[in-house]
Amino acid sequence: MSRVNTVLGPIPTEELGLVAVHEHIGYGMPGSELDTKWWKSPEQRYEETVPKLRQFHDHGGGTFVDATGICNGRDVDYYKSLSAKTGVHIVASTGFVGGDTALPFFARASVEYLAEHFIHEITVGIGNTGSRAGVIKVGVSRGGRMTDLDKRIYRAAARAALTTGVPVLTHLAIDAETAIAIFIAEGLPLDRVLFGHVDDGVNADKTRDTWIAEQGGRVGFDTFGYETELPDPPFWARPRKERLDHFLRFIGQHLDKALASADANCSPLGWAGVQGHTVNYIFEDLIPDLRAAGLDEAAIKTIFVDNPADFLTIQN
Repeated sequence: MSRVNTVLGPIPTEELGLVAVHEHIGYGMPGSELDTKWWKSPEQRYEETVPKLRQFHDHGGGTFVDATGICNGRDVDYYKSLSAKTGVHIVASTGFVGGDTALPFFARASVEYLAEHFIHEITVGIGNTGSRAGVIKVGVSRGGRMTDLDKRIYRAAARAALTTGVPVLTHLAIDAETAIAIFIAEGLPLDRVLFGHVDDGVNADKTRDTWIAEQGGRVGFDTFGYETELPDPPFWARPRKERLDHFLRFIGQHLDKALASADANCSPLGWAGVQGHTVNYIFEDLIPDLRAAGLDEAAIKTIFVDNPADFLTIQN
């Protein structure tokens, strides 16, 4: 039986439903929990998060993939409580958003150690939570080129993915040539990798999305909703129509490789977050925009149900 690891245990792939494949319950940089300016009590975080997940469920959302890596505020016991409360399946990540967010202990670690750590979190559990990770997060550090640590993390992720059968999800798809060379050298099929954030306003013109798809990789348009039209847009924002047109061009050629999400933060840690942007942009804006552009229901199902189910399924 095909299955996916969620924080409440493995579930049949068929139960995933509509998937938000790159999101965050609460993301922050290492040490953000010590910054009293942005401190939130557990009660405040809960009050901020539960309505968003309930709305996601009410809209028809089935699964929320939390792409928060180690050292960035991952709280799996909290995820378990949220999942039980709202009925939304939550998939937790092992791995790192990027080498520059790894604490020094991990920054000095070997490929072998990192791979063992990822494998443990996928097959045994994250800490003492009893919950197993369902995806491995990797990423390119600031500066636009993979650092030595990034390369070790990518290599370790490939080995862990081959051993456990869970997929790899990337933060940014720049320097994809280096990443793909590592995955190929390690023998990881590229359809087990989702190259994310190809649509963000900083790196879109430097990201070879079509080339990645032609190599066999999956491509994530997963910063939908970060628009220049927002009252106070973040630096990675992009005009709404420009991003939508980019996505439509891509799926015209590579529908089978496309996944979409909002990369929203339910309750940001250590920063104010982006007001007016939630995971529910998928239902309230993106899917209506796709329908208005002439996309049929079969294509929408491919993007949000079929492709993520195939990606997240444990393959071993």
